[in-house]
Amino acid sequence: METEIKQESIKSFQSTIKKTEKALKQMTEKKANTTLIKKRLNAFHIGLAVLEKAWNNQPHPYNSKDLEEARNTLIGLLPSIQSIYEKSKEGSPQKTLLERRITSMELAIEEIEKTV
Repeated sequence: METEIKQESIKSFQSTIKKTEKALKQMTEKKANTTLIKKRLNAFHIGLAVLEKAWNNQPHPYNSKDLEEARNTLIGLLPSIQSIYEKSKEGSPQKTLLERRITSMELAIEEIEKTV
């Protein structure tokens, strides 16, 4: 796999994690229900860790149950991200960002499936 795709996928997960952490903080301040966003954030952390293990040989602390839950969460998120992607303007920064996010999530799902 190309180094550029690997780097973009890692950056995509890092960016998604930062955005999700910010949203979680805002939701917590508003005393909103944070169960779903915490589940997604955990899945993003696991997805990043799995890619870093596969490509950079960095170990991660996650067990099969954690990996399976993360996989299911990422699979569940893909249709909505793909829908937004299809509606976004061709050549726009948003479309590029979404394309990278979809690719990174699909790669993480593949890696998880290899290990579970």
